[in-house]
Parts: sequence; C-alpha cells; structure tokens
Amino acid sequence: MTLPDGTYPSTCWECSTRCGSLVTLQGGKVARVGPNKDHPGSKGAFCIKGIRALPELTYGEARIRHPMRRVGQRGSGNWDEISWDEALDEIADRLLLVRKEYGPESLVGAVSSAFFSRGAMVALLMRSLGSPNWMMNQDLCGGCRALSDKVTGLGIVGGEDVENTNCALIVGRNPSAADPVQWMGLRRAMEKGAKSIVIDPAETPAAKSADIWLRPRPGTDVAIALAMTQVIIEEQLYDESFVDTWTSGFDELKNRASDFPPTRAEELSGVPAADIVTSARMYADGPSCFVSGHGIDAFSNGVQTFRAFHCLVAITGNVDRKGGNLRVKRPRGFRNYIDILHAPDFSLPPEVAAKTLGADQFPLWAGPKGWQTSAHNPTVLDAILNGKPYPVRAMYVSGVNIAVTYPDTHKVMAALNSLDFLAVASHNMTPTSEIADIVLPKTTGLEEEEVSLDPSAQIVCYTNPVKKPENGARSDFDFTTDLARRLEKRGVETRRFFPWETKVEFNEYLLGDEVDWALLKKQGWAPFDFKLGNFAEDTFRSPSGKIELWSELLDGIGVDPLPGYVPPRLEQADKSTRADFPFTLITGAREKTYHHSRYRDQAWARKVSPFPRLQVHPSDAAGMDLADGDWVAVQTSNLPHRCKLKISVTRETDQGSVRTGMGWWLPEAVGPERGALDVNVNVALSYDGPWDPVTGSADTRGIPCRIMRIPENETPMRDST
Repeated sequence: MTLPDGTYPSTCWECSTRCGSLVTLQGGKVARVGPNKDHPGSKGAFCIKGIRALPELTYGEARIRHPMRRVGQRGSGNWDEISWDEALDEIADRLLLVRKEYGPESLVGAVSSAFFSRGAMVALLMRSLGSPNWMMNQDLCGGCRALSDKVTGLGIVGGEDVENTNCALIVGRNPSAADPVQWMGLRRAMEKGAKSIVIDPAETPAAKSADIWLRPRPGTDVAIALAMTQVIIEEQLYDESFVDTWTSGFDELKNRASDFPPTRAEELSGVPAADIVTSARMYADGPSCFVSGHGIDAFSNGVQTFRAFHCLVAITGNVDRKGGNLRVKRPRGFRNYIDILHAPDFSLPPEVAAKTLGADQFPLWAGPKGWQTSAHNPTVLDAILNGKPYPVRAMYVSGVNIAVTYPDTHKVMAALNSLDFLAVASHNMTPTSEIADIVLPKTTGLEEEEVSLDPSAQIVCYTNPVKKPENGARSDFDFTTDLARRLEKRGVETRRFFPWETKVEFNEYLLGDEVDWALLKKQGWAPFDFKLGNFAEDTFRSPSGKIELWSELLDGIGVDPLPGYVPPRLEQADKSTRADFPFTLITGAREKTYHHSRYRDQAWARKVSPFPRLQVHPSDAAGMDLADGDWVAVQTSNLPHRCKLKISVTRETDQGSVRTGMGWWLPEAVGPERGALDVNVNVALSYDGPWDPVTGSADTRGIPCRIMRIPENETPMRDST
C-alpha cells in the first residue's frame, strides 16, 4: 500500500553503499528523494543516482508494466502482455520440461550478487529444482577482495573507518564517483589532519588531493604492497604484540617480503623506491585504514594482490581499531543472505552441491565451500555452448543485464540465444531481456521492503516500501515464492527452501532477536551493541583461529599460501604482441551518473554523460593524430572483436595506458543487442582466462590493446558534439 503523504526515512539500494535517504510523498506519488543528514552511516552523503535514477526507474516510460511473452523469433521485439498467472505457470512448466529432459543441473539462475534478497531467492529457486547452479557478477567486482579476506581470516571487507583514521591508504578506488559516503568521510578526516596515500595509475580526485600519489604500471600493485611490508618489518614498525598474539605465518611473510625491497618494486611498478619507503612509514604511523576498490579486483592475480594489502593491515595492527579496518559485526541472531546459502536447512545433498559448475577447479569460489556457493560463470557459458561437463539449457535471470556486464559480449549473446528457455525479471528492457522468452516486471527500491547490514557504520538499515508497486510489479520474494508454490503443486518439494509466507516474515527471520523492528522502520536504521578488538570472543574465522598471513586454505587447494607477484599481461606478451598492441587498457572507470549497465535509458544521465569515453594521454593522442572527440575502435590481444569509443584527451590517464568505463549500451539503437556489440568494452574482453586461481576471475584490466581511428560513417552515434 502507498503511505500517506509525508516524508519517510529509508535506505537507497541503487548500489551497495546503503545511503540513508528521505522520501517525500505528495498526492500519493514520490515527489522527492534526498539525503538523510541524521543517518549515522551516510551522514547526509547522497549521489545523483539516488535522487534522479530511482524516481525515474519507478515512474519512467521505459519501465516494464506487465509480464510479457515473446512472440516470434528471439530478438524480434514482438511481445504479448500476459497475466502473472500465465507467466509464472509457463515458467514453471518450461523449467520442469528442461529438467525432465536434461536433469536438474541443466537449470541455472543469474543475479548481480547475493547482497540483496534477490540473490538468495534465485539460488533457493534453483536448489528447490535440484540445481546447484546460479551465477553472480562478483567475479568481476569485489570477489577477489572478499576471497582474500576469507582465506586470511580477517572479516574486514566493508568496515573502513575512514572518518577516524590518521592515514588512508586508497588503492584502485575512486571514492568520489564510487562511494559518496566514503568520499565525504575521507574529506572530513583530511580536514582534521589525516594523511592519504593513493595507489592508482589514474589521476582521480583522490590522487589529486593525496599527500602521496603512487602511480604504478597497471597490475603491479602487489609489488608495492610487498615492498611496504618489507620496509615496515625491516624497520620494526609493525605491531609486534598484535602479530605475536593474533597472526600466524609472520616469518614466512617476512621471507617473502624480503624478495621485494623498494628498489625491486620500483623496477616492477615504475614507482620510485623513495616514495614507497615514505608511504610505508606513513602508513605504519597509524591508526591507518586500507580503502580498496575494483582497480585490483579486475586482474587474474587479484586475490594475491589483496592478500598483500590485507597482510599489511594485519602486521600494523590496524584490525578492528578506531580509524582502522573494522571487523564486520552483527546483531545477535542476525542472518545475511550469504548465511542462508550456507545454512544446512537450505543446502542440497553434498553429492549434488559438488556438481556446481566450476567447483572442481575453484572450490573456494564455486560450490558448497565457496564464498557465496555460486557457479563459475565462464564454465556455465561453456556448458551452455558445448554441453560439457553437462548441458545447461534454461536460465532464470533477475536484476542483472548479463548480456552487457559479462566479458566477451558475442559469446554471452550466443550462449543466451542458444538456450531452450530464458526468463528475465527486470525494471526495463535491456539486451538481456530483449532475447528472453518471458519477461517479468520487478519492484524498485521505493516499492519493496529490504533489510541489510552496514559494516562500516555497524548498523542495520531499512529500505521503506513507501508506495504501492506500479502496475502490479512484484518483488523477487513475492514472485519467486509464488513460483515455488506452483512448482510444489507440480510435485516439486520446494517448501524446505521457501518456508516463509511473506516478505515481512522473511525479514524478521533475517533480523534475529536483538534489532528493534519498530525503531528500524521508524528511523530507517537501528543500532546494536558491539565491541572493538574483542578477539578472544569474536575469533578470527580461519582454520587456525588467527589471521593467516600464510593461508592454510590456499595451501589446501594448491595455491601459493603467501602473496606473490605475477607480471601484468603486457609484460608477459612477446615482442610481436607488444608491437601490435602497444597500449594497456584499463576498464571499469566509475561514472557518477551510471551504476554498471544501469540508467542508459534515462535522459538526465545521458545528458550528463552522453557517450562511452576512452581517456587517452595527450602525447599518445598526438602520436596518432587524434583529437578530443574523435571516435576510435579498440581491440585487445584477446579477441578479434572491436568496441567503438569516443576519446577524451586527458592527463588523468598515464602515457601508454588508455582508460574507459563499462556497461554501455544504447536503448535507442536497433536490434536486440541495443548497441552493446558496438559501444560496450566487454566486446573486446575475454572471459576465457587466464583466471585467478582462487576466484576464477578473468583479466578485465591491464590488457594489451590497440587503437584505430574509424571513419565518420562507422561511428555508432551520429551526434559527435
């Protein structure tokens, strides 16, 4: 139901930052979404996506209004509006038909992550049908840092206490565009005298304002971290008491770091040794906070790179202390969505879970022992296309545009088009939903109730459903549990996986018994009791019960238990490849107007950022006789396919490197792919390895590439202003 006119506290969920918001209703419609200055986590920080994108997503013309069934061939653009009953019955029947012919593991789900309820819903739906397979995007964003945190036993991801720090070490992150809460917290810390060290090949706003900016060659950050470790140990700047009491493997780490003195790190990274030494001393003079981003997630050595920095956090004692990296706390009895995926009550038999695609090669990522139990996405795509190790023939997608966000767009589109059945739940038509058999309309963050944990503020957050869903759109919980009940009537035992009747009942299950539900709804957040540094009771989640600088979990799967250096792709390439592909491509640059592939169909966002851009250094542009605004084709050494981007000549990117964003498609373009085969950088990126040996993540940065001017008549967007 729609609430009476007034202003209500809520939490924005357009990304995972969880900014506190105030939503104003007038005449039964949302009149304004803005920041909540009283929210203890965001403290009034908010971004344009929450202000503009969320209302447009809810009321905009692009929103899907009814369930739809495809008419004619895939991608024809012809649809029939159908009822929810028709849509869910057809999905149930089609999934069961595929299961009967190919087996339960031939069904797969796909979501962006398990950080919101849709992840648990999709995974549980697959399990209720007997399939262990579901995919998420976290191998491309956040997965390496999470696995490093897991195998080290820290439990600090998301717990950056930036506002109280004396020194922020910011690596591969542009918080001004990616996280307004973190950025404003950093600015307040700097105003109080805190120092900042930025490690980033791009000249971001954080780099411009840093006390020390280390500009490495892409993919060499781990050498800097190990060199800083060597300096801190050599000069006895580490926290000896903390190391002796709460870590294991210090001597092994010391020996490994001794191979990376600052002079060697300079040779590998291009960063002056003297600057590395100064940075190490500054960081050791804490409390200091490690702030990391996608910049080091996007490499096939991502886990070990994060491991090096996580070890740096540990040996300096910056764990669960004010101004350091806080361990994630929870209220008593609180469950997050990942807990559900590992709970015995919702698990498949071990012999079934072991069939998860990719579990044999990446057991800490995929399958029952994996971080979120998801499958390995590239292995799923191969199973769709070639039937090995077994066929995958039907997919259920919710809230993710995988045709655009996965690397190797041509391969992904081919896989999706070859499926026997594809159902997609979405807010709007995307290149993924355009080739579906059934499309379902989802609720937005103004229409659905959600609870989540803010690990940096140590509070529980509440997303308030202030209005009735438009045109009968339904939440993931609502239509997934409805689908489960229909499957139950068809003989599938789904009740064990979906014991809740309502979303309120589900949220109460998550909250446990400490959180004040009434207070949570009233103010949009609720506190809970916790202690910092209570390691004796709140033990480290590792085999040894300590922070493992030498990781038993990695050693157990045959991976180097210590962080190590792997040369970036351009350095591994032979002379011929270097000559043909002389530039290093950096992808994933964040934009304030977009979140991954979202909002390309919103006019305000396209006005602010109308084109897919490629940043090129002035010297490189001059050498190719290119000017700002020229259209170029970018091709990597991985694939023959090219993406088309409009260049921005800027010193923000280093000479020899070119930098772009991600997620581009053109809703106005013809064809089901909606321009994604032209302007999406994933067209030029491979998903077939080399892979991180822990997460199975592919390189999406630091890739050799070349740039070619394209004729005017081949530009994908005619307006070149």
